[in-house]
Amino acid sequence: MGKKTVHVSDLSGKVLGSDDEVVGIVVLEHPDLVVGPVRLEATPAEVESIDDAALDVAVVELYDAHGGGEPRRVVLTASEFDALATDVPMAQLLRTAERVRPPKTPRKAAEKIDYATLEHAGKPHRGRTTDEEAQLVRDHLEEINKRLADEGLRQIDPADPDHAIRYGFPTPA
Repeated sequence: MGKKTVHVSDLSGKVLGSDDEVVGIVVLEHPDLVVGPVRLEATPAEVESIDDAALDVAVVELYDAHGGGEPRRVVLTASEFDALATDVPMAQLLRTAERVRPPKTPRKAAEKIDYATLEHAGKPHRGRTTDEEAQLVRDHLEEINKRLADEGLRQIDPADPDHAIRYGFPTPA
């Protein structure tokens, strides 16, 4: 028994042939969109009128005068927005207006790894090797090298001069 996959246009329900072109449509905003962006598929012929139907719009955010609360996003036709400028033309106003940079999203503080534990001792890192980490590596070298190998990391070789210095092994002659 075999399986057959049939592709169907999301817009028309039309069954698409194996050599039909498919256009992906990502819906970013729509009044009926509840859970965020979604992807639809259709034929090029079904979406060719999208460019003709496209509107010149302005998307603006309105902020509370005191800077509190979340901004309110509004979409209106560009001509309606342009009509709000009564002193100078909107095109000139937009060219000379103060630039706004998107707010920086705070980076999550990198989780600090404690290399002085058996779980992390011996892993390659840029920081200084503490006496505690070096002692753990010397005392549990076989166990640590097995973990490092299992994780696909380089193993510690006491005969390697860099490793010997870093972890306090006797320096090779």
